[in-house]
Amino acid sequence: MAEVKTAQTHGEPIDRNVAGDNTSFTPTNGTAGYHGSGGTMNRFITPGGHPLDNSQPAFPVYHRKFANPAPLGLLSFAATTFFLSLLNVYARGITVHNVILGMALGYGGLAQVVAGILEWACGNTFGATAFFTYGSFWISFSIFYIPQFEVFAAYTNPRMLQNAIGLYLVTWALVTLIFLVASLRSSFTLVAVFFFLEITFWLLAAGYLAPSINAVKAGGAFGIVTAAFAAYTALAGMLTKDTSYFILPVGDLSQRT
Repeated sequence: MAEVKTAQTHGEPIDRNVAGDNTSFTPTNGTAGYHGSGGTMNRFITPGGHPLDNSQPAFPVYHRKFANPAPLGLLSFAATTFFLSLLNVYARGITVHNVILGMALGYGGLAQVVAGILEWACGNTFGATAFFTYGSFWISFSIFYIPQFEVFAAYTNPRMLQNAIGLYLVTWALVTLIFLVASLRSSFTLVAVFFFLEITFWLLAAGYLAPSINAVKAGGAFGIVTAAFAAYTALAGMLTKDTSYFILPVGDLSQRT
């Protein structure tokens, strides 16, 4: 049986040409087998090396490659961080932050958890851990604003509440430091995301512990920068050579020593 693969480009199926070899066979029931020359059969193979069977389009094609979930996680993180950062700089004079609840739960939390599940299925330990972690951050942050949990209502002393939120932010700054160290061999833009997020958490923590409105505003400003880098990285992940007119550089650090 001869097999020939035609030339292909990245992401295109392979046209596999299988020709007969004039061999005979003996059936298991002992009767005479068929002798003759087989015809040519063309079968398309996916880039992953699996048969591309489209004879029954209503049925799923198994062994297909997962889509890249990183842009979903990064974009949901970027959008929610950007919105909260606008509130932290008191944009348009808004001082009540409860409006963040819907976006933090529905996009920042849910979408990142979904991205984390998909990264886990793809075998990406860093991506799964990061998206699960920051998706959980937005969910935990949202709980503060849900009256049924009575988080804010439990603090009768406003200063104690500020200290508690400050320590909460310090904890997340330490978690972010771990991701910053782990991302040093990834890309410049991803390192920038964690670097500016680290600064954002420390400034916000200082703003609540001091307390200092200016520190909170500075944290909001750095949060906007963080969101910009996260959005850029997400866009770079969606712009591929086979689907876009251009690609965005991210500063690959994986090959450097």
